[in-house]
Parts: sequence; C-alpha cells; structure tokens
Amino acid sequence: MSWLDAIILGLVEGITEFLPISSTGHLILTRAFLGLSKEQTSVALIVIQGAAILAVCWEYRVKLWNILLCLFSDANARRFALNVVVAFIPLAVIGVIFKDRIEDLLFKPIPVALALVIGGFIILWAEKRKHVERISSVDDIPPADAGKVGLIQVLALILLYLFPAIGLWLPGIIYK
Repeated sequence: MSWLDAIILGLVEGITEFLPISSTGHLILTRAFLGLSKEQTSVALIVIQGAAILAVCWEYRVKLWNILLCLFSDANARRFALNVVVAFIPLAVIGVIFKDRIEDLLFKPIPVALALVIGGFIILWAEKRKHVERISSVDDIPPADAGKVGLIQVLALILLYLFPAIGLWLPGIIYK
C-alpha cells in the first residue's frame, strides 16, 4: 500500500465517520477501487478506524468521563453503562461465533455496495415517515429499548446473510 492509498483511505474514513453512512463499508469499497487486498490494508484500517474511535471518544470525553466518575453514585450513569452493555452483547456474541463466515460473505464490494445503496433509500424513506419522537436524549433510553437495539442488529445481520435486501431495512422499520 502506498502513501497515496493510505491518504485516500484516511480521507474516506474522516469524511464518512460522522455521517449516517457506513465508514467501514466505504473503506471496503475504496480498498477494492484502489485494487488493494484485505491483507495489504488490514493493519492500516485498524489504525484508521481506531483513530476515528478515539476522535469520537474525544468529542464525548466530558460525558464519558462523567459516566465513569459517577458510575456508582448516579442512576443515569449506571443506566447508560448498562444500556451500552445490553445493546452490545447480542451482536458481540454472534460476531465471535460467526466472525469468519460474516467476513467471507458480507465484507466484499458487491454486498457492501448493495447495502449502502439500499440503506440510503431506506434512510430517506424513514426520514419522510411520520413518527413520534419518544426519546430525545441517549439518557432517556430504557434498558429494554437498548436490548431491542442489540437484538434487531442481530436479526438484521442474520437477514442480511440470508436475504441481503431484507436485512438492510429491518432496523429502520422495526425501531421507528
């Protein structure tokens, strides 16, 4: 991988990370467009996405620090931490069990491109739908809803594996 390739991948990550689109998906497509193999870019993508995660943590450092400091004394901090764990566990378990299979089938340019295009139309459709906003802040999410998020992610992954077009729109349909 050349320096130019690394700069292009870094720019793609930087542009897509804070938008409601898949930065990972765009990196997979960019890697294919540049003619790079997974082996050539795996370390670079970890570094690039690690830096993006650090940037998100920096942006929310005050909230994250307050949660850590108040975890044992504030009910809202405990609920936030619980919600993160509850939403994370279902997909993490499936990811650990089926990691290789998921990567072999879904982390390729064609499924990613289809997912991005179909997902884009679903986002546009969902935004135009009439809906009532019942949660205005991340602090208002009850643990049951956090659990639903985790389970819907698993269901979407399963459906994406079985029927690529269905797995893409399921979370937006169910959770709106």
